[in-house]
Order: sequence, then C-alpha cells, then structure tokens
Amino acid sequence: MEMPRPSTLKYIIIGDTGVGKSSLLLQFTEKRFQPANGSTTNVEFAAKMITINNEPIKLKIWDTVGQETFRSITRSYYRDSAGALLVYDITRRETFNHLASWLEDLSEHAGANVTIMLIGNKCDLARRRAVSTEEGEQFAEDHGLYFMETSAKTAQNVEEAFINTAAAIRENIEDRGSDVLDEVSLITLGLSFKMMKICCYNLRMMQEKLDMNQSGFQSGRGFQRGVGRCPHLKLVAAAAESYCKSNKVLLLPLFPLDSS
Repeated sequence: MEMPRPSTLKYIIIGDTGVGKSSLLLQFTEKRFQPANGSTTNVEFAAKMITINNEPIKLKIWDTVGQETFRSITRSYYRDSAGALLVYDITRRETFNHLASWLEDLSEHAGANVTIMLIGNKCDLARRRAVSTEEGEQFAEDHGLYFMETSAKTAQNVEEAFINTAAAIRENIEDRGSDVLDEVSLITLGLSFKMMKICCYNLRMMQEKLDMNQSGFQSGRGFQRGVGRCPHLKLVAAAAESYCKSNKVLLLPLFPLDSS
C-alpha cells in the first residue's frame, strides 16, 4: 500500500537570546542536550517527520537569532510560517517582559493565521524561577496562544510542544472546512462590488465591511462563510485560498459575473 504524501508545515522558533531555542530544536530532532557555548548568531534549520491521526507531517523548523541586531534578518523567515514557538526563560524575567514585542513582529510579518505556542523553557531550574506558571498561562490566555513549560535539558514536554502545535494547526484548518478562511483581506480594483452579479447570502455582510478610500480602491475584511455552497463565489474562494498560502494582499479585478 502506497504511503500518503506527507503534509509540510513550516515552524519558526523565536524569543530572546539565551532562552534555549537551539537546545529545544536539538532535543526535539536528535533527542540530545548540548549546553550552549554562546548565543546563536545565524539562523539554523532542521526537519523532522511526525504523525498525527495517522497522517504523516513533515516539520520544517527554523531556529532564529534572538539578538536585537539580527531582528531584521529574523523577520525575513516569518513569512509562510504555519506555526511559531515563542520561547522565554522562566529564570529571566526580562525574556518574559519582551514577549509582547515578539508578538508584534509575528503579527506584522507572519500574518494572522500562524498558530503560536508559548513556551516557558528551563523548567528544570525551578529554584531559580522568576516567572510563575500562572503568569505564563495568563499571558497565553490574554493573547490567544497555546502554552507549555519545557526543559530542553531533561526533554520534559519538548516533543509535546512541537507535536501539539502541529495538531492545533491541523485542527484550525479542519475547523475552517470549506470556508477557506473566516476572514480574508481584500483589495478590489475597478468596478464597484455592487456590479458583481453574485448570489450569496453573505454578500451583504461583505459589502457592509467595504469602504472606499481616496485612491478609488475598495478595501475591507470580507467574511467567506458559505463559499462552498455558492458556485458564483469560486473566484473569491480561489483568491482566498491563494491568500491563505502566501499571506499576500489580494488584487481582484471586479468584472460582472454570470448570475445564471
């Protein structure tokens, strides 16, 4: 029996320097711990196959540089990421305080669809703890993140963090079903949306979200529920799927569609 072709998910590991990002990656991919000999100064890559619900999934994981001087380089790896592991060191309060800045970077450069796992690393150093588990849980809840505490040294929760992130990504995709995206960023060129002869009970909702800017473009957040039920929305659905894959803004020329 032929094995199904594995899906591929791109991960990025981000966070301040010295929080243990490279150690987490090494423990997950090679099941070993190597004490750090200094901060990572280049982006590292590794891949690993996992299985979720009998489905093979290939994880492509980019371990980024945490130093501020390399942040512009790090941001270039955010694009098209399905998952992000945002790591802080439970023994260093400042790494927790910087999480909001990392989230801003993700929001700007990775898009709204990335699944984020917040990781409090070095939980083996409980006596030196500077951030409580409850604080980590509260931050994750406040920002809609998943959360785990790990130890790259003892391997506690390391594999679970990577696999649970993939499971969450797959669950989010399945929840969308035929909707493609609950929300899609649209920029439409040319004719008014009212000239599109599309029969869809969601069109009114989409129109209400539109606004005309000074340059004559229309922009808005269009809700794409019910796409699978309406054949006249195939153009929009295809564009939405393209957006989902590329995280790019869409340009849609609006030509009248046959309403028959």
